[in-house]
Amino acid sequence: MDSRVRHVISLMEDHLSKRLMLNSIARSVNLTPEHLCRIFKAETGDTPINYLRWLRIQKAKQLLATSFLSVKEIMHIVGAGDESHFRRDFKTACGMTPSRYRAQLRMVVNETRVSYPTSKSAT
Repeated sequence: MDSRVRHVISLMEDHLSKRLMLNSIARSVNLTPEHLCRIFKAETGDTPINYLRWLRIQKAKQLLATSFLSVKEIMHIVGAGDESHFRRDFKTACGMTPSRYRAQLRMVVNETRVSYPTSKSAT
């Protein structure tokens, strides 16, 4: 993979909660925004903006699964500026809203929990 694309991906991962502008990202690797978009898409199959959106959704999924943070708190952690856009993007990517995703995870966990007897019986 092109080192500039790797650098951009690393920058996105390290600054997920910040508002990243394509112009500044491109400047960080000495490219025009247009040229960055071309090489980024050639290397990853997606645009930098869509890739950043995907990273944010992946981080949100992880936080929904492993924390008790509210969807709004998670939204801010992953750098989503607008709640309705975040929910729409999440639903497009995952087929359900963030709240429904968390509820589904909890249902699966509850169904797969091993139940232990409350008292030991002699065998």
